[in-house]
Amino acid sequence: MNPDFDALAAIHAACFPRGWSAGELAGLVRQNGVILRSAPDAQQPLGFILIQSVLDEAEILTIAVAPSARRQGLGRILLTEAETAAQAGGVRKIFLDVSQNNSAALALYRSAGFVETGCRPAYYSDGSDAVLMEKTLPALDGAERSA
Repeated sequence: MNPDFDALAAIHAACFPRGWSAGELAGLVRQNGVILRSAPDAQQPLGFILIQSVLDEAEILTIAVAPSARRQGLGRILLTEAETAAQAGGVRKIFLDVSQNNSAALALYRSAGFVETGCRPAYYSDGSDAVLMEKTLPALDGAERSA
């Protein structure tokens, strides 16, 4: 099933000051190592996560949940699915940056086992710092690996 990039772009625009367009999202998904997981409902997606892996590391490029679908565990489900897919592909470390002002995302990442590793001062257009975080994943044995 092909992703509805227009719907994903609308979700992203509702979540961030500068949302990514449908074309930008489609371009990212076409790149090597990019994993997209979306959470559909009967009508349209409610959220999505994009990660990009290179060898044994992956970066969370974005995670977005429609405002109407927040606080229902969807972000955690998306994060877990993306981690599982990345781990199956041999990823051992996932990293990300998140605005210091995004308390919901910071709480999600901390509760999922991510730890703070640094800061990029005034990184975002609103002047907020980027909090750098990472999580080490356990290696899978050969039977569990599907990459």
